Amino acid sequence: MSFIIQPLTEDKGQVCKAILDALPEWFGLEDAKYRYVHGVEETTFLVCRNETSSEAVGFLSLKEQTEASSEIYVMGLRPELHHKGLGRKLVSEAERLARESGKAFLSVKTLAPEHPDAHYAITRKFYEALGFKPVEVFPTLWGEANPCLLMIKELK
Repeated sequence: MSFIIQPLTEDKGQVCKAILDALPEWFGLEDAKYRYVHGVEETTFLVCRNETSSEAVGFLSLKEQTEASSEIYVMGLRPELHHKGLGRKLVSEAERLARESGKAFLSVKTLAPEHPDAHYAITRKFYEALGFKPVEVFPTLWGEANPCLLMIKELK
């Protein structure tokens, strides 16, 4: 199978919801999922499609935060396609877009290591492998039960 990554300007929320629904271990909180599905409308949205069927199998939503930084607002990839390099390709394309728009940093927020969730431990390792560094834990940003870890990567 071969896949393509391209910008998407319409139906962002629909694609986001379909992928997040397939990832309940990461996106099981309905109110958070609702915020993501509606929040992606205001972001740069990359979709990963099966080249043969055109089916959306993943996405990355890129949000401009400041003059110097963009954020991976939310991303998801169908679970059967994890560990195939597609997540890396999505992040690489996001980095390219951020660099082109003059950004010095790319950030992402994820569940902090203080929370014992094994799926998010994998998520943190994924970002660390791509060069993201943990910067700060925000213990109550997402509520006391879900401490938030801010990670950043310098774009060179």
